[in-house]
Amino acid sequence: MNKIVAIVGMCGSGKSVATDILEQKNWFKIYFGGITYKKMAEAGIERTPDSERIFREELRRKYGPECYAKLLLPEIKKAILKKNVVLDGLYSWYEYKYLAKELGDNLKLICVVTDKNIRYERIAKRPDRPFNRKTVIERDLSEIENLAKGGPISYADYYIFNNGTLENYKERLDEILKEILGSDI
Repeated sequence: MNKIVAIVGMCGSGKSVATDILEQKNWFKIYFGGITYKKMAEAGIERTPDSERIFREELRRKYGPECYAKLLLPEIKKAILKKNVVLDGLYSWYEYKYLAKELGDNLKLICVVTDKNIRYERIAKRPDRPFNRKTVIERDLSEIENLAKGGPISYADYYIFNNGTLENYKERLDEILKEILGSDI
């Protein structure tokens, strides 16, 4: 049976690195944030850090805290029939609980953890969507308080500590994948 892995962690921890590696290994990527971007475009709302946060929170208020998982479940179920799936952007404890109920033990959480100051430095330097320290702190607090982001992070099946080199990161991810897949990757 194909596997489903959700990559979780705080903004700037390096979640997209794992997602990119899995995509290169022919895993099917499902990006939770795509829903936000699509619905914002449909509503004619400009994408800024503040407008994205407000829109995400409003979607969850309107449709329930697990709405992203509910909206993506049909796509996940379809994709899992063909290949392994990586979920990019599962944020909330509610999303995780909903998907765990629907998908069972086949869903595994990999959390990427990075020291706060390292995350803040990396985010400020990234070419796509760089944020200053103040903005990242506000986002961190908002995601923890309003989206229950801490649940999947604290309950993860596996952890990658991303304060070191990319080589160390990849080695740890390979160890995790071997355990999940039960064979060489």
